[in-house]
Amino acid sequence: MEKLRVLIPKGRIFDNISRLFADAGFPITMADRTYRPRVAADWMDTKIMKPQNVGELLELGSHDAGFTGIDWILESGACVEEVMDLGFDRVRIVAAVPAEMDEAALRGKKLVAATEYVKLAGDWLTAKGYHFRILRTYGATEVFPPDDADMIIDNTSTGQTLKDNGLRIVDTVLESSTRFVASKAAMADPCRRDRIEELAMLFKAVLDGRDRVMLEMNIPKQGFEQIVASLPAMRSPTVSPLYGDKGYAVKIAVKKNEIPEIIPRLKKLGAEDIVEYDLRKVVP
Repeated sequence: MEKLRVLIPKGRIFDNISRLFADAGFPITMADRTYRPRVAADWMDTKIMKPQNVGELLELGSHDAGFTGIDWILESGACVEEVMDLGFDRVRIVAAVPAEMDEAALRGKKLVAATEYVKLAGDWLTAKGYHFRILRTYGATEVFPPDDADMIIDNTSTGQTLKDNGLRIVDTVLESSTRFVASKAAMADPCRRDRIEELAMLFKAVLDGRDRVMLEMNIPKQGFEQIVASLPAMRSPTVSPLYGDKGYAVKIAVKKNEIPEIIPRLKKLGAEDIVEYDLRKVVP
């Protein structure tokens, strides 16, 4: 089989994807000024592209899989198959206007909307019943109002940049995050589909591992049933008898956000020698 051809986005998404590959066991190395990084898998060939282009290149069939925000998939209208939502780089695509502008002013004119998202903006503005013209931007969209645009439709994570530029959000057009996507042709090929699904399994294992920690503890015989019954676990705790029949060693994988509540409760119930450590991967 030919190598699996994978597109990796440049820009802000790259760091998260590169770390994900490394944690999955496929570290990426990239020399300066190259768009073809080396990945530690002889069955994979990678190329760096802008996230805006990933969907269409997959649809054209020149690559098998890639990573981009769902905003760019919908903006391009690319016909691809979503393999999984990685949850990285969560942003909102929002409509924002100068803070002092009201709805009546927007409705009483043919407004100019500045945006990189021409299709998404056009669909939203039409659905809202605005009379509009779209001004295509190429970055720094927030600087257009009030002189050159009445509204912008742009992505934001916190909204702070918009506030700093005197803009207020009037609506959310779309919520987006980074997705692992594949071409229809690759998913129709059993060998390529297997490779893509294997990658997805490893990525999920890494993400689940980041979300959980392992707790180990010793539990005396007295109160053992009460403590074990109160433990959260993916399936059931791992239990081993301690030397000298002095109780049990118990091991559980739990979500990190549960730890501040779990450890004090376990200590009150009689658990001893509690140890917490990070996980690399979790494969149910």
